Amino acid sequence: MADTEQSGSTAGADGEQKATAGASGVKLNGIFAHKIGMSQVYGENGELIPVTVLKMETWVVSQVKTKEKDGYEAVQLASRPKKAINTSKAEKGHLKKAGFENGASFIKEFRQALPEGVTAGAKIDIGSLAKGDTVRITSRSKGKGFHGSVRRWNFAGGPAAHGSKFHRQPGSSGNRTWPGRVMPGKKFPGHLGDETVTVRNVRIVDVLSDEGVVLVKGPVPGARNTLVKLVKE
Repeated sequence: MADTEQSGSTAGADGEQKATAGASGVKLNGIFAHKIGMSQVYGENGELIPVTVLKMETWVVSQVKTKEKDGYEAVQLASRPKKAINTSKAEKGHLKKAGFENGASFIKEFRQALPEGVTAGAKIDIGSLAKGDTVRITSRSKGKGFHGSVRRWNFAGGPAAHGSKFHRQPGSSGNRTWPGRVMPGKKFPGHLGDETVTVRNVRIVDVLSDEGVVLVKGPVPGARNTLVKLVKE
């Protein structure tokens, strides 16, 4: 993607962005990657392992936060250049040191102890994760629209017989004279999905540095192209 020395020529070069995704650089406690889909690989003992393919693009350090200046330590990252028309002057100025003349589509950060020698403009190494590591994955789940309480909250519902007249309804939600209202937090029909989900103890099956790909065991929440955060546990 964008580089401090070639910000003008690489800002919109998608092909060059993919080629440099696995380049060496700063190692953090995790990475950000996009979900591509699911596949399967064979393990060392010949067992078939279902994996989710995560593609890491080029991420560049856009700001180094310190306790003295910001109150906490963190490394802010930026990725994927935006069009100039969609970027404010403040964002352009903030990301100029990272090589993004027209801003970036993704700006995230890792709260951690600062790695030695980290500066704005440095690239993030996919080698931050290695085969066999255990990570905590956070992403946005699929939005599934409006659903009833049986689908949304796993309510049992009523008898399935024809004469019950109570199959998938939520049932009574009221109270007696006191408090005379529905208490906050009552489980009702509503919007399902489209929320931040964290899955712990996920194993890294393999890291393909040349392709900028990380394979993790099992499914990962979210649709394809969802941005996924992986943090070492």
